[in-house]
Amino acid sequence: MAAIPGYLVPAKTITCTTTIPQFAENPKSTILQKCRSRRDLNQIHAHLIKTRLIFNPSLTENLLESAAIILPNALDYALSIFRKIEEPKSSAYNVIIRALTYQQSPDEALLLFKQMCASAVHPDEFTFSSVFKACSKFRGLVEGQQIHAHVVKRGLQSYGFVENTLIHMYAICSDIQVARMVFDGMPERDLVAWNAMLAGYAKNGCWEEIVSLFLKMLEMNVGFDEVTMITALTACGRVANLDLGEWIAQYIEANGLKGNTNLITSLLDMYAKCGQVDAARILFDQMKQKDVVAWSAMIYGYGQANRCYEALALFNEMQKANVDPNEVTMVSVLYSCGVLGALETGKWVHFYIKKKKLKLTVTLGTALIDFYAKCGLIDSAVEVFEKMTTKSIISWTAIIQGLASNGEGRRALEFFQLMQQAKVKPNDVTFIGVLSACSHVGLVEEGRTLFLSMNKDYGIEPRIEHYGCMVDILGRAGLLDEAFQFMKNMPLEPNVIVWRTLLASCRAHKNVPIGEESFRQIVQLEPAHSGDYILLSTIYALAGRSEDALKVRSQMREMGIKKSPGCSLIELQGVVHEFFSEDDEHSHSKEIYRATDDMIKRIKLAGYEPNMGDARIDAEEEARETSLSHHSEKLAIAFGLVNTKPGSTIRISKNLRICTDCHNAMKIISKVYNREVVIRDRNRFHHFRGGSCSCNDYW
Repeated sequence: MAAIPGYLVPAKTITCTTTIPQFAENPKSTILQKCRSRRDLNQIHAHLIKTRLIFNPSLTENLLESAAIILPNALDYALSIFRKIEEPKSSAYNVIIRALTYQQSPDEALLLFKQMCASAVHPDEFTFSSVFKACSKFRGLVEGQQIHAHVVKRGLQSYGFVENTLIHMYAICSDIQVARMVFDGMPERDLVAWNAMLAGYAKNGCWEEIVSLFLKMLEMNVGFDEVTMITALTACGRVANLDLGEWIAQYIEANGLKGNTNLITSLLDMYAKCGQVDAARILFDQMKQKDVVAWSAMIYGYGQANRCYEALALFNEMQKANVDPNEVTMVSVLYSCGVLGALETGKWVHFYIKKKKLKLTVTLGTALIDFYAKCGLIDSAVEVFEKMTTKSIISWTAIIQGLASNGEGRRALEFFQLMQQAKVKPNDVTFIGVLSACSHVGLVEEGRTLFLSMNKDYGIEPRIEHYGCMVDILGRAGLLDEAFQFMKNMPLEPNVIVWRTLLASCRAHKNVPIGEESFRQIVQLEPAHSGDYILLSTIYALAGRSEDALKVRSQMREMGIKKSPGCSLIELQGVVHEFFSEDDEHSHSKEIYRATDDMIKRIKLAGYEPNMGDARIDAEEEARETSLSHHSEKLAIAFGLVNTKPGSTIRISKNLRICTDCHNAMKIISKVYNREVVIRDRNRFHHFRGGSCSCNDYW
């Protein structure tokens, strides 16, 4: 078969009559319906060349569409055809521009559009719709604005689908205000336009605006579909608008839409994010088919509701159901592991990430950093941080806060300097981390300098949390008079948290007058809770004013205020065990108390002396010492010593601040048993090794 100049020759000569006897009356249908492979494309192309139908623009464009859009990996073939068309019309350009955009080559699509204009081929409404999609792909706002002007100049802005892609382009390029202007300027808005605007708001995190726009749809009696409701439910979850979310739930029920998996998953997610975890679980259990999104939403909901045991139990069920977790699942599971100190489960998640070669994104990497830091493995947290190819301000802040809470304040400040060298600008949360670092290791001057630099160097106005950090820095260092004066001079009124911070420092330094004033201020701001009374009572006891200490405890009883029980958690072989002070409800309570008594006897021989200032002052002397030995962390450590291999690290999480007596006991336990003991209390981590603590007794 002789070649026609300027056209591709098929790979081999074929007898067209054996495959394509003749084209039907509508050749377009033959080309678009029967062209299903590269071989078909070659045959049809050869037939068009042989019959000279290749010079029919309509048929050539059909061939272009098959090669460029319908068939996979045939765009190069389409381009070779397109380049041989002597005077391609706008419809031919449209096919290739659309294909280039679809094939992730939006910059080439835009270049072709410029070539089209330079060749005096007038773009039509379909051209502009495709070009706006191309601009969206590479976030070409400037280019999109220029093409928008071209649309207005040609009077094509009234086409709804052009304006819909224009809304999408502006939203993707984060110019949501202009997107809304386009939307508001539309003479007629169909459902696609409303959904485009809602989707634009969602891409920019404008959740309140989505709720407002959806309510406007209801007010104007604009119909809505599944896509609309999913976007609205997502927004309801983000802004905790349970009322609107429940209205949509009632609509779904009334219209028999509960079989729609995507819609029910969004409804479940809304309930979970609004704190209605039990309502979410009912929906979850009713679902016949549960995809990874549904499992992840439910696990997230349990975690955010501080029901982390249930989150991990559900994750275990998910594994049994052979549903592969995704990044959202992993982040939620790591959060719950961090709260519970469930190290083994979290390590399995990290192993899974490595095994599946999942990309260590900013979100996933930061979740791993936070998890390891909360479990006291700060070196592992640093290792994850250093392996992350992309780091955000959130990642830097997480590692700084992790180092600070694990007693490595100076190292935290080193990372702060590295962050500045990397040209990452700190935010207000970062400064909470670096100020906390100064607080935990007594870096008073460094703290003062950093506090002043917030506004001076970065234009960040200190919030009440930053002032609280400064009070903590001064108070922990024993500069209580300066801390008290600092609070008086604050431009913000000290809140109850700041006063409690000062009260805690008064306990550490046995300062009765400022402690009493702090307590009075707390009571004026809100009803004092048990911890405030305990702190004041302890301050009196440490100052030798036992009668005043007893009066405070008596006042607590009269007011019906009960002390929050100490609770400690320890994970062994993937199971989290919970211990309460003087609790006998554990299944192995007799063995635990026996092991605890043996442990106390052994550390007494090594020099441990009970600190009676931390004992119950309303009990007899012998009972006071017994209650002291049965603090929750001592029960947990005894359980750990019996049930773990010699030399292995024991990790405990506690809901309250560790007392001085337990802190002293843990130092001696670490030496006597040759163990590293890591305790995470309400404020920070304590790493006990060889008879000393990472906090250097500064907590």
